Amino acid sequence: MTTTIGAFVLGTPDPPALADFYRALLGWEEVVRGPEWVRLRAPERERPSLSFQLESDHSPPVWPQRPGAQQMQAHLDFQVDDLAAETERARALGATLEAHQPQEGVRVLRDPHGHPFCLFLPGA
Repeated sequence: MTTTIGAFVLGTPDPPALADFYRALLGWEEVVRGPEWVRLRAPERERPSLSFQLESDHSPPVWPQRPGAQQMQAHLDFQVDDLAAETERARALGATLEAHQPQEGVRVLRDPHGHPFCLFLPGA
């Protein structure tokens, strides 16, 4: 038996809106769109994909983590060729830059619904 990642799913109070952000950020295409579920995929392959499911009571995690606060369970990492340009492009699409940055060559941002994600340079 072979097991591979089929999709990464983010909970959000507005799946279509969050999918629109990631579609613009990644240049991926929409496969399924509904009010409670949206799935995106890279144009050249079916899987893995990025999906968004309705979670009306979603609470974004804190960053950096601290005891007693909503903890981050996972985050997305995206490799980029130009960290400054891609950070600004993500911000123009609605992302926010976190004050705490853990290392050179990596930028921690949040999508419009508060999920942390990282942009990173090769080798970082």
